[in-house]
Amino acid sequence: MPVARLNGISIQVGRTGALTPVAELEPVNVGGVVVARATLHNADEIERLDVRVGDMVTIQRAGDVIPQVLGFVPEQRPKNAKKFRFPSGVVRRCSGGLECPFQQVERLRYFVSRNCFDIEGLGGTHIENFFNDGLLRVPGDIFRLPDKVDLIKKREGWGDTSVRNLIAAIEARRIISLDRFINAIGIPLIGEATAKILAQEYGDADG
Repeated sequence: MPVARLNGISIQVGRTGALTPVAELEPVNVGGVVVARATLHNADEIERLDVRVGDMVTIQRAGDVIPQVLGFVPEQRPKNAKKFRFPSGVVRRCSGGLECPFQQVERLRYFVSRNCFDIEGLGGTHIENFFNDGLLRVPGDIFRLPDKVDLIKKREGWGDTSVRNLIAAIEARRIISLDRFINAIGIPLIGEATAKILAQEYGDADG
């Protein structure tokens, strides 16, 4: 089982505002992939595992995809290992709502992800950079990017071909299935499976 030093614990804000603790690790090879971050799920999981900053922790890739912390190595715990203080409650949420930039970025990332609009070439890093530079704020701005081609071309790493491919990918997703659209808008408690049920029930957006 791969083992790595837990250098710190950061908080990740999800698209719904949920706060998730993330283990910041010394890079370690897990199943052929170098991992530097892993999920700790929530406050209860940190308490159950009793992992502390400075510990050597065991890592696995859950479902062979998402790295997660399984526990710590007791005999290698340093004397100065520190407990992480998390806000009370299993799930805490950012109260900023639509004004929270972290939630806005995560919503945009989710909107373009594979099970939603699936816009090729507009990955998480591009979403964050475009948001920080004011090119994106709400999902509708994605479909206004073709009007900002000149601005995009001025950015590092964006040549004629990459911009042309991005615009083509956006144009190809102006019409998608209803279930993908429902999933993409990020209604709390409605994921991919529920979106398909709703789409079958209502048939179209006017239903």
